[in-house]
Amino acid sequence: MKKELEDDIMLSIMPFIDHKQMSDVKLAITAALGPYEVKKTETTLTVYEGDINEMILRRFLSAKLAAGCSKRTIEFYRNSIRSSLEKIGKPYMDVTADDLRLYFATRIYQDGVSKTTTNNERRNLSSFFGWLQIEEILLKNPMLKVAAIKDTKKKKQAFSSMDIEKMRINCTTKREIAIFEILLSTWCRVSEVAQIRIDEIHTNRLIVHGKGDKDREVYLNARAQLAVEEYLKERSDSNPYLFPKAKYAGDVKNFAKGIKRKEEKLWYQNPDNVSDDEHMGQCTIEEMIRKIGKKAGVVNAHPHRFRRTGATTALRNGMPLIQVSKMLGHENIGTTQIYLDISDEELMQAHQKYVV
Repeated sequence: MKKELEDDIMLSIMPFIDHKQMSDVKLAITAALGPYEVKKTETTLTVYEGDINEMILRRFLSAKLAAGCSKRTIEFYRNSIRSSLEKIGKPYMDVTADDLRLYFATRIYQDGVSKTTTNNERRNLSSFFGWLQIEEILLKNPMLKVAAIKDTKKKKQAFSSMDIEKMRINCTTKREIAIFEILLSTWCRVSEVAQIRIDEIHTNRLIVHGKGDKDREVYLNARAQLAVEEYLKERSDSNPYLFPKAKYAGDVKNFAKGIKRKEEKLWYQNPDNVSDDEHMGQCTIEEMIRKIGKKAGVVNAHPHRFRRTGATTALRNGMPLIQVSKMLGHENIGTTQIYLDISDEELMQAHQKYVV
């Protein structure tokens, strides 16, 4: 019961403390509760199955938090596993391998969910039930009998040089140009771009906050530097982020009344429209790039594709794979290899050059 209380406390204070402090806070709570006996008081006569699943899910999330998972990852686990258990409709200790197989089949063939998404749900449930077995809460892990879902691997392509130029000339504001050039120069994840702080930009380099709360340095080429400088000249607010969020949706609509659509995009020039300390959401950037791509006639334009483009271009120009991997913020070089868009023609030319 004491362990459950520790987990509940950790999850309750998670939004209010820095992620890097989590492990120390966890140890401090454990030490503080050490001399005490803990007993839970029952306020209801019936414990519902949903409550049982929620209680054990909270313990699992607390363990992941203590293990160093980011808040974003914790929320992903929480939403995915909670939804899966609700759909299965059983308490966790009664879930069987057949229940899980039926659940995944239903997700694909009745709900129309992609195999990629279903595999993500499978991985989350596998982590959850694996933890239950390690903690000896369950003797058997039902996920061990559930095979991975085979998905057809589609070759993902980088932007061509023509794609880049088409999109570049279809950026209509200095903010759009700055976002476009930063994505192209730094290969940052969209979440990293959204969180860039002005005080962390140092001429041709800046600090970004990546997955797992890991910081790294990335670099701005001449185009990106100039784009950022020109964009910042239009800002007169005090928001610390490079790409701030509007105070509320009505700000943009009110600003846009009676003006042209192009001018509507310039809402951030009015400091009264800009939030004090919030950054732009990643969904806003994703939608922006999709619209630019659509206007330019570039199919499947999205921010993550800039990472593939940057990595592939750099490798073609001779950058060592290990450096490409570091630029992308990957811990495993195998992950980097998945990003590369190397054509059969390039492989043939490499074979002729290197294989005697």
